[in-house]
Amino acid sequence: MADRMQYSEDDPRHHTEKLKSMLTEIAQHARSDIGKVQDPKAQALFEVVAEVLLGLRKACEDFENRNEPAWQKAS
Repeated sequence: MADRMQYSEDDPRHHTEKLKSMLTEIAQHARSDIGKVQDPKAQALFEVVAEVLLGLRKACEDFENRNEPAWQKAS
């Protein structure tokens, strides 16, 4: 993982690194809560929350790596 300190503050990657870390942490927390409750609907909600957050994390990675056409420079 790239260290966000290697990017200047005006570089979006400086901020996407922090966002990715935060999203991962919250997703892990949501998944750990699944085992703490007995309500199947709450368990499903926590899993959905984790999946959505990890999807957002992937969007940040795709932006950083320019993996999607939307993030690529126009020619």
